[in-house]
Amino acid sequence: MEPTNSSENDVRQNIIDAAREIFARYGFRKATMDEIARAARKGKSSLYHYFKSKEEVFQEVVEQEATEVKAEIARAVAAEKTPQQKFRAYVVTRMTAFKRVANLFTAFKDEYLESYSFIERLRENYNRYEIETIAAILKEGLEKGIFAVKNLELTAYTIFIAAKGLEYSWALEPDMKQVEINIDSMLDILFNGLVKK
Repeated sequence: MEPTNSSENDVRQNIIDAAREIFARYGFRKATMDEIARAARKGKSSLYHYFKSKEEVFQEVVEQEATEVKAEIARAVAAEKTPQQKFRAYVVTRMTAFKRVANLFTAFKDEYLESYSFIERLRENYNRYEIETIAAILKEGLEKGIFAVKNLELTAYTIFIAAKGLEYSWALEPDMKQVEINIDSMLDILFNGLVKK
C-alpha cells in the first residue's frame, strides 16, 4: 500500500473516531460537521474530502461499532464450553457492548433515523447476525441433547426479540452486576421454564 493511502486511511479513521465521540455526546441530530472537524483537528472542508455528509460519517461510525460488537459476541461465545454458558456470554456481552457503543444503540432505537436506508440495512444485517448466533447455540444444545427445541428458527427469533425488548431498560441500569442478575433470571426461565416438573 502506498504511504499516501495509508496516511489517507489514518486521517479518515481519525475523523470517524472524533465523530464517534461527538455523536455519542450530542446525538445524531444535534451533532454538526463543525464539531466533528474541531474534534478531529481538521478544517471542515477536509471532512468533505472524505465524507459527503454528516449521514455518511454516522453510517461509517455505526457500521464500525456493529462490527466491534459482533466480534466481541463471537469471541465471548467461542470462549465458553456449554450451550448454557454460551447463551449467558451472548446476552452479557451484548448488553455490555450496547451500554458502551452509544451510536449503535441510538441507530437501533431512534425513530428519527428510520428514514435513512443505511440504518434499515444495518438493523436488518445486525439482527440477522444475532438470530444466527442464537440459532447456532440452540443447534449445538440440540446436538448435545441439552435443549429440547421444536422449531429452531422460531425459538431463535423469540429469544432475540426477548433480549431486544429488555435491552433499553437494562441499558439504563447503571449497575452491571444488577444487569447480570436480571440476565441470570431470564436465562433461568429460558432453561427451566415456568411449568413445574
